[in-house]
Amino acid sequence: MNIEKISCVGTGVIGASWATNFIIKGCYVNLYDVGEEELDRAISLVDNNLGFLVKKEVLTVEEKDYAKSLMKTTTSLEEAVKDVHLIQESVPEKYEIKQEILKEADSFAPEEAIFASSTSGLLISEIAKYSNNPFRCIGAHPYNPPHLIPLVEITKGEKSSQETIDRAYDFYKSIDKEPIVLQKEVLGFVANRLSLALYREAIELIMRGVCSVEDVDKAVTFGPGLRYATMGPSLLYHLGGGAHGIKGILHHIGPSVEKWWEDMATFTKIPDGFPEIAQEGVKEELKNRSKEFGNTEEEVIKFRDDILIELLKNHKKV
Repeated sequence: MNIEKISCVGTGVIGASWATNFIIKGCYVNLYDVGEEELDRAISLVDNNLGFLVKKEVLTVEEKDYAKSLMKTTTSLEEAVKDVHLIQESVPEKYEIKQEILKEADSFAPEEAIFASSTSGLLISEIAKYSNNPFRCIGAHPYNPPHLIPLVEITKGEKSSQETIDRAYDFYKSIDKEPIVLQKEVLGFVANRLSLALYREAIELIMRGVCSVEDVDKAVTFGPGLRYATMGPSLLYHLGGGAHGIKGILHHIGPSVEKWWEDMATFTKIPDGFPEIAQEGVKEELKNRSKEFGNTEEEVIKFRDDILIELLKNHKKV
């Protein structure tokens, strides 16, 4: 069964971004939330997303208007899911909330409709614990903002069917996402675990007094960040190994790397006082940025999305 009609359940930043993604790819979308105020805010977010894509010449005005015509809103979960092929759930990151939404969806949605949770780290087996149809339940974690960043991490629950995994993978691929499938459940999935491993060492360096919050951000942005925007770490190390490839470079740098690892952070709790240090560091960093690149959160979001569009064009993703 082709996936052509989707219910976006939950309309925060992620839910509205998913809705944007789906409608620009020609899918019909039922946008659901509990109240009209939440839906009005979501419509505004979608409008802003579409307007940005027009400004960046990713969409024409006519394409934007057509995309907008594919979306309707509702405060009835039954109305939202009764005739869809995919339910993209983006409600708050709490098991009990997601379990309750899934329980209601079970009552109204077609049995073959995929239930895909946008959870950023919860286990799908736990989310689907009380579902009547756990075979159709998966995790489908996007990276923010979903309408720009292609990654989708598909996670299996204990009872997720392979057919569901395959259908979801093929669908996300068909709308130009880059899905990966986790063969085992793990808290935080792949991308967030990698990101937080890097950030733990950033915290360590800042708390040791080695460098500032701003220095860490510059080091990542103008060092590995630039390379990671082109390809992943294993392929980069492979290129760095020359004729000997990744095996050669790992053998070569292994003894040094092992010494670094011995000196690196291993803590499992955020150090006392760091959130306040980070907040002050970010405020100072924003103040020090060139006006051209933005000094407020809103300006920096625009700068981020401008850069993302150019990267995506190079990756042939827009």
